[in-house]
Amino acid sequence: MAKLWGGRFDGKNEAWIDAFGASIPFDQQLAKQDITGSLAHVKMLGKTGIISEEDAAAITAGLHTLAEKLAKNELVFTIENEDIHLNLEKMLHDEIGPVAGKLHTARSRNDQVATDMHLYLKEHVQGIVEKITDFREVLVAKAEEHTETIMPGYTHLQHAQPISFGHHLMAYYNMLTRDQERLEESLKRIDLSPLGCAALAGTTFPIDRQMTADELDFGGIYSNSLDGVSDRDFILEFLSNSSILMMHLSRFCEEIILWCSHEFKFVELTDTFSTGSSIMPQKKNPDMAELIRGKSGRVIGDLVGLLTVMKGLPLAYNKDLQEDKEGMFDTVHTVATSLEIMTGMVDTMKVHTKTMHDATEKDFSNATELADYLATKGIPFRQAHEIVGKLVLSCTQQGIYLQDVPLNEYQAISELIKEDIYDTLASKTAVVHRTSLGGTSFEQVEWQVQEAKKALNR
Repeated sequence: MAKLWGGRFDGKNEAWIDAFGASIPFDQQLAKQDITGSLAHVKMLGKTGIISEEDAAAITAGLHTLAEKLAKNELVFTIENEDIHLNLEKMLHDEIGPVAGKLHTARSRNDQVATDMHLYLKEHVQGIVEKITDFREVLVAKAEEHTETIMPGYTHLQHAQPISFGHHLMAYYNMLTRDQERLEESLKRIDLSPLGCAALAGTTFPIDRQMTADELDFGGIYSNSLDGVSDRDFILEFLSNSSILMMHLSRFCEEIILWCSHEFKFVELTDTFSTGSSIMPQKKNPDMAELIRGKSGRVIGDLVGLLTVMKGLPLAYNKDLQEDKEGMFDTVHTVATSLEIMTGMVDTMKVHTKTMHDATEKDFSNATELADYLATKGIPFRQAHEIVGKLVLSCTQQGIYLQDVPLNEYQAISELIKEDIYDTLASKTAVVHRTSLGGTSFEQVEWQVQEAKKALNR
């Protein structure tokens, strides 16, 4: 089968080499964007007189036919035509004859594929942003529901201080807000048109790049043709932003997995987001959370893969850039699906509030409260810290907790210690008293929730 670019070649094609070099198995996902870009390009060719209006009309009609067939899943792509551009050009030729060859006037596959990917990411990043918003709304609703649910706060995975579960959830809300901001901010670099950069040096034809940019609803145009065809920063930025997002989802999933365990029993996932064991009938595994935790690795791998491809490429286009697409497609699908799963999983998650609270009553997470209490009685904090540390050691040796220590033993430390010490040591008191801006007090968590609602409504 003759190649559309085969005029300079007289050797016979080897099928297995064609298969190695072909990108159509994956870049057919750009079919819609490729037809969209071609419609804008041919309209400009006709308007500027580069081709006749009659030829432009014939090509436009043929492209619309291909778009209709694509929508009905009637297009058959072949390895022989190697990529989405040549496949569609061959199909267009079959529809309207040799005039189809005029479509490629004043453009190259180099600017064509770059345009396709800009269009693809522009659409899908906006979709991912919407899914992040959905998840943020669920986090806020859950945080509001559990503003007064008390749980252990951790450092080093050790009980540190009691906190509001709502406060914990709002931490993830803030992470996801930053993720959304990064993706939204990146859209201005995705929203650029490389169409008209041609192979690398522009074209001698009197094209109108602003017209095609406007037709494709791009917000700007690449001002340098070399940069336009060789830039993949916009994909790298998307992969980087997605890696940070997936890292955040993975951290949350790690906690959910721990909380579902017999040792924690803090939460329970619905059956929809759990699976069983083929041998152990009692098991209820948080597999969806584990999968998201695992899939963060593939997204980070997509970023590292493209960075590695790009690091040694001279300007302008090189065949290596064929490797820019699979990771992009994979990340789009992985991130979008992970966000949908997380949203449903957290929304339907059952929280065992009593178990969470009880975990703060049989530990030493109130030790800081005692140190702060002693400090308010005039004991220097460093001295108070040492006193409480020794007291904790004594309690662990006796198998008791700070709230079990008799008042006379506290008063032996300082006569200023009164009966109110036991109220101070209660985990709820520890939470309620942390009223500093952004703290875990119920009042502050409610403020965070209301601010988040305002932001989501904007």
